Amino acid sequence: MAHVIAVAGKGGVGKTTLCGLLIQYLCETKKGPVLAVDADANSNLNEVLGVEVDMTLGDVREEIARAEMSAHNPIPPGMSKADYAEWKFNSCLMEEDDFDLLVMGRTQGKGCYCFVNGLLQAQLMKRQDQYPYMVVDNEAGMEHISRGILPSMQTCILVSDCSRRGVQAVGRIAELIRECELKPQQIGLIVNRAPNGVLNEGTKEEIEKQGLNLLGVIPQDQTIYEYDCDGIPTVKLPKDSPVREALGKIIEKLNL
Repeated sequence: MAHVIAVAGKGGVGKTTLCGLLIQYLCETKKGPVLAVDADANSNLNEVLGVEVDMTLGDVREEIARAEMSAHNPIPPGMSKADYAEWKFNSCLMEEDDFDLLVMGRTQGKGCYCFVNGLLQAQLMKRQDQYPYMVVDNEAGMEHISRGILPSMQTCILVSDCSRRGVQAVGRIAELIRECELKPQQIGLIVNRAPNGVLNEGTKEEIEKQGLNLLGVIPQDQTIYEYDCDGIPTVKLPKDSPVREALGKIIEKLNL
């Protein structure tokens, strides 16, 4: 069964960037193949990894829903709707050299994401025995954890910025994990984008108040901002990047 690494936190703290660099680290240290999962309806993990997305689980759902409303039926003769859907879901898996990428995507227009959440859950359960590692970039907040979408969770990495609100948000996620009795083998906090890689006393106090295990601190790096503006995948950062070096030391402590 795959070692599932879930990355969670509030929006805008750099979860997806760190998730992509974590996947890169696992691949470079020959831990692969890795199943990278973008479980955010507002998906962009592929941009961090430098991968073009052809189809998402949400796209397949919409295609089948439209077919049911029109006279044109895309299902080949002799193939059941269930078999066609499974074939299309399999085509959502983007295969790279050291990792595969599965993107949840979203439904179109109004409505909740319950259906695509269920599709993602089913696909993860089906594939959990096929990879040594599964890295899941969760959506902002706590829904995927509270709904039990992940088949299991061995490592949970909580990501926050330097703000008290960010630390409080991951504190609530950590409490929810305990309430849901998910019981990961290890859970810890990474504080991202710290000026000069240093935390102020107020942030340290809040981390202690929330009872969080601080895994490490990632320094703020202008290069990541410039890469994003220029459309350069974050995984192309040089190996001596302060962010990559800091994250590498943190991952080593996790003994993945």
